Amino acid sequence: MVDSETDVLIIGAGAAGLTAALAAHESGASVRLIEKQDRLGGTAAISGGVVWLPDHDQMAAQGIKDSSADALTYFLSLNHGEMDEAVLSAFVTEAGPMFSFLTGIDAIDLTMMPDYPDYYGDRPGAKTGGRSLDNELFDFTSLGAWKDRVFDHGPAPRMMLRETPLGGGSGMVEPEELQRRDEGDLRGWGQALVGRLLKACLDRGIEPILGCGGYRLCLEEGQATGAIVERGGERETITARNGVILATGGFEWNDALKHAFLRGPLDAPASPPTNRGDGLKMAMAAGAGLGNMTSAWWVPTLAIPEAQWASGETRNMPVLIERTLPHGIMVNREGKRFCNEAANYSALAGAFHAFDPATYDYPNLPAYLIFDSQYRERYPLASFMPGTPLPEWVAQADTFEELAALIGVDAEDLPATVNRFNEMAEQLDDRDFGRGKTDYDRFYGDRSREGAGATLGVLAKAPYYAVEIRMGALGTNGGARTNAQAQVVDVDGEPIAGLFGAGNVISAPTGSVYAGAGGTLGPALTFGYIAGRAAARRVNR
Repeated sequence: MVDSETDVLIIGAGAAGLTAALAAHESGASVRLIEKQDRLGGTAAISGGVVWLPDHDQMAAQGIKDSSADALTYFLSLNHGEMDEAVLSAFVTEAGPMFSFLTGIDAIDLTMMPDYPDYYGDRPGAKTGGRSLDNELFDFTSLGAWKDRVFDHGPAPRMMLRETPLGGGSGMVEPEELQRRDEGDLRGWGQALVGRLLKACLDRGIEPILGCGGYRLCLEEGQATGAIVERGGERETITARNGVILATGGFEWNDALKHAFLRGPLDAPASPPTNRGDGLKMAMAAGAGLGNMTSAWWVPTLAIPEAQWASGETRNMPVLIERTLPHGIMVNREGKRFCNEAANYSALAGAFHAFDPATYDYPNLPAYLIFDSQYRERYPLASFMPGTPLPEWVAQADTFEELAALIGVDAEDLPATVNRFNEMAEQLDDRDFGRGKTDYDRFYGDRSREGAGATLGVLAKAPYYAVEIRMGALGTNGGARTNAQAQVVDVDGEPIAGLFGAGNVISAPTGSVYAGAGGTLGPALTFGYIAGRAAARRVNR
């Protein structure tokens, strides 16, 4: 066993961990940052990279009024008892200073998306745009040998998210510009976010130690004094003189933890399969109290059988745009609609998790996205563009009765469901579920159409198609409870000295509420910032 020592030990090198390292270092602490995988960045690196922040500098500069009080009002209007108001207040008040801090040291380069609305636009304190920020392109060649050590899942994203339909763009960039970006290895999305944070760390001599995972916290008289870690098949004790920060992500790939805690099925996560609850188990063993354990950052997903992670698991793609576009609906196993298909993805899980006590089952899982040839001629399905062949796992039939038989839903109810939807779509009025009534409903729709027509359109042109939709998540959002200083607290609510947390390993500061695009990364960066500074204050003291 080889021993080493540092002021602050950070376990997990995703967005939260990288931010914590920078905050601690800039506050005067020595830092050691470890990551169990051979590449860093985790869920943030494969995400869209959007960051949701209230009351930041760019909003003020462009005349958009916001305040931490508005943000607090917005969240509390959605609270069902799972939020700690002091912890929530820490997020909404420290988000702006965190943004200024990371911008000031060139660790982020974010641009406000003024037309990207909050997800619950009818609630007090909501904004029609400005709180979601996108990453500028980042030059990965500036990372040197580290450019190949950032986690990815395929071709590098050469666009900024706001250039794509996900961010309200056209998805079109001139070929010459795309070639320039490709030749210069310029990347957007979560790659840009993690790349910049990593570059800022490397510039300060903070080199993450890869292939080194946390195993167990070291506790002395109730204080976290370091951790036993595993590297190269051996165990090593790293002493942290002033604090350990857990930033290891969620537990959505750990079946035992999911069955123990989550309120309903989560069988198709959209995150990397490395999120198995390592940090949560370390915190639990140290006596941490838990919060928000029944929930996750839910999202409907589509399994892509031919796409797999390096470890062999099937990759699941978040279904955001596909279910929102005209000429498509979602139905359950009875062939009936059960929700507003265009509703925000995290809240939509409530419909998927509806439980029928008579059958003792979840009737809306799996669900099916049904669409017609008008949809197919206009819009992509995942990466399958109009005019290109669809894979065999997409069911196809000339009638809805035949399609129902192929996917195993009721052959009478499906045609009836389509007929009713078509009647309402022709009138641009979804009387059953209100689809198309909000700005958010229409944001991911067909922007060449006005009003509710951006998301409502009849299914009337054969052949017809169906794909299975399951319940996934961007990550879990329950975990170790913290106070407003990002200190992990015990089962009695008292701080565990020297132990801090940030990201999906902790009970989310916003509870189960996904406020808007970037609703996970905003709190992750902010609590990484709070944790790093708090741990460094122990050094200075």
